[in-house]
Amino acid sequence: MRVSILAVGRLKDAAERDLVGRYLDRAKASGRQLGFAGFDAVELAESRAARAPDRKAEEAVQLRARAGESALIVLDERGPYPTSEGFAEGLARRRDAGHRALCLLIGGADGLDPALVAAAEERIGFGRMTLPHQLVRVLVAEQLYRAMTILSGHPYHRA
Repeated sequence: MRVSILAVGRLKDAAERDLVGRYLDRAKASGRQLGFAGFDAVELAESRAARAPDRKAEEAVQLRARAGESALIVLDERGPYPTSEGFAEGLARRRDAGHRALCLLIGGADGLDPALVAAAEERIGFGRMTLPHQLVRVLVAEQLYRAMTILSGHPYHRA
């Protein structure tokens, strides 16, 4: 199953970009023998519309187009907060069910369009605090790597 992070906005800081890349490279190396591939991060342009609902709608069009037929997980502070083990199990369950691709969606400054959130297979959060999309990208990349280590029995994860 191909796994991608689709994020609205650009990482401007080299340190953040390097950290995301490092975790995704590790996930790619660990995930190969587990039936996972890809582990890429795709940046999409922020909308320039004047109103927040219009910006979210335009960004949703980009996210849907890039995701294609992939299963969707949206990152939202209002979503439930899975454990790392639960997140790993969800990835394995989708892989075992025959999903070919999975996209984790990170919205822009205004968040995600409600219709896109409703269309997603799952909504998850990292807590009730609002986090900048740059940090969320790092957290998602690390959790993907952690999920691969959990599924392979690697000692990186200590529960």
